[in-house]
Amino acid sequence: MRVKYLIGAALLVSFAGPALADSYYVVQDASTKRCSVVSQKPTTTTTTVVGDGTVYTSQSQAESAMKTITVCQSR
Repeated sequence: MRVKYLIGAALLVSFAGPALADSYYVVQDASTKRCSVVSQKPTTTTTTVVGDGTVYTSQSQAESAMKTITVCQSR
């Protein structure tokens, strides 16, 4: 009986864990050519993910990475 509860708890944690993780992206606005950090992957064509498309777990990680991306340094 306990095994069923343990398996159920493990499944719940495995599905809920990634949903709770923060994700940040470095994006570039197509018209202004300026880079910024956003917390949701862009779904419009006015902004695109730049760099190698890495998903960052914190905003400070994404901001640090933005400083090293070539297209973001030109401005």
